[in-house]
Amino acid sequence: MSHGAGLVRTTCSSSSNAPGPWAGTGHSSASPSEGMLDPDYPCTRTALLKVAQMVALLIAFTCVRTSVWTDYSAYSFFEVVTICDLIMILAFYLVHLFRLYRVLTCINWSLSELLHYLIGTLLLLIASIVAASKSYNVGGLMAGAIFGFVATTLCLMNIWLSYKISCVTQSTDAAV
Repeated sequence: MSHGAGLVRTTCSSSSNAPGPWAGTGHSSASPSEGMLDPDYPCTRTALLKVAQMVALLIAFTCVRTSVWTDYSAYSFFEVVTICDLIMILAFYLVHLFRLYRVLTCINWSLSELLHYLIGTLLLLIASIVAASKSYNVGGLMAGAIFGFVATTLCLMNIWLSYKISCVTQSTDAAV
């Protein structure tokens, strides 16, 4: 009796008929002669979610940055997590918008984005919980924590709507 090796496959949800690694994210499998800018991408669901995430993260960062702190380490961590997450979401937005995935084929962009969202969402959730527990009823700090939770929820929505994760067992038996 042989046990198959476990394999985890990640695929983007396919809400469009275009095959390819970015099916369902607003990208068509068009020829490279159409240009580098994708004019349809900003109107897609994933692009709008990315913009909403960036706005929520920017508001959270601004609220915490302009408030009076009582616990330096908690809010410093919150600021670092929100800005890093904001920069990475902006980077992936630009990759989609300018179709850089066609030029930089050595990177598995869908897996990179999935890993970013999994790790970033977990860190953002931890930072928001810590920020909420250390807010001491200061309005700006509480608002920053709330927008951190909003951004966490938006990141979870993006993971849920964009990726299908399935565990598949591969058989090692060879039929002879």
